[in-house]
Amino acid sequence: MAGLYVHIPFCRKACHYCDFHFSTSLKGSGEVLSAIHREMETTPGREAWKAGTVYIGGGTPSLVGDDALADLLDRLRSCFDVDPDAEVTLEANPDDMTPHRVAAWRSMGVNRLSVGIQSFRDEDLAWMNRAHDAAQALACVDMARDAGIGNLSIDLIYGMPGLNDADWHRNLDRALSLDVPHLSAYALTVEPRTALDSMIRSGRSPQPSDERQAAQFLILSQRMTEAGYEHYEVSNLAKPGMRSRHNGSYWKGVPYLGFGPSAHSFDGKARRWNASNNALYVKSVMSGQPAFESEEVGEVDRLNEYLMTSLRTAEGVDLTRIRREWGEDQADRVHKAMDGHVSAGLAEETAQGHRLNPQGWLFADGIAAGMFTLS
Repeated sequence: MAGLYVHIPFCRKACHYCDFHFSTSLKGSGEVLSAIHREMETTPGREAWKAGTVYIGGGTPSLVGDDALADLLDRLRSCFDVDPDAEVTLEANPDDMTPHRVAAWRSMGVNRLSVGIQSFRDEDLAWMNRAHDAAQALACVDMARDAGIGNLSIDLIYGMPGLNDADWHRNLDRALSLDVPHLSAYALTVEPRTALDSMIRSGRSPQPSDERQAAQFLILSQRMTEAGYEHYEVSNLAKPGMRSRHNGSYWKGVPYLGFGPSAHSFDGKARRWNASNNALYVKSVMSGQPAFESEEVGEVDRLNEYLMTSLRTAEGVDLTRIRREWGEDQADRVHKAMDGHVSAGLAEETAQGHRLNPQGWLFADGIAAGMFTLS
């Protein structure tokens, strides 16, 4: 089944590291939501889209009022055939969560929360310019469970200046003590034109250490695996049966529709991406003009994307699929390359093909790029 994604482009504060499309002003939020409704209602062939997952992301969707969120979900269900057992995820920040609000989200059909905790240390949260504190980060987990949302994912960031290995161990201790079913953990990256980029270039912050990030990634993988979690994608770990169905579909190349400024869509043959400008998006949608650019995804690009995404997963590359969809020569080429990484101790063979181990995941993008074909 396909996935549906809605991008809500508003945040309370601008995190120093973030390069997603968002605005810290709610001015115009009503117009953006109206345009999202219109985009959904005018999607060609929408009646044929059967959705197994819904993901409300951003930005910070929990910043939007509960009436607006309920209306949005109602309109999604009226426009598309959403499976009654669909995974419905809402991204939320701890500072937006109250018992009343979380109960309201549950009543409108949200059955999974992805909470942007990032750290359980106040000094890290202040350095990142987050709007919540460590006490709120702890309280929100019980709040979700008390409201009946047991399918909970939390985000953590590692490899930032000031976070040593002992601190990272303590963050993981806290996550494990909360017994969350899903954890997404990301190495701090320095994106161009972010506040963090400016801080580093001006000498107000040191550059993140590649060596520390690698060490903390391996700590993450070992600690969580020993605790019974599946490290099923480079940045994602889950208890058995609690993987993210929505994100898993992305990695498998399942079609999805995205709505809202900067949202992406993929129908299996072409991808499109909406304007990353709220005013332009609203003007285009409400005037009946395309609010997006698009491109066909050729066979070469599709293979390269498959290599990039599959090598980031625990299942790895499936040589049978490559042979079936791209031919014997491509399968043999990938097989030979992966055998070299097995010899180097970075990968292992599977019944279907090859997968990288945690040490190999440190080089996943480069390994995939080394196998890209240009024609």
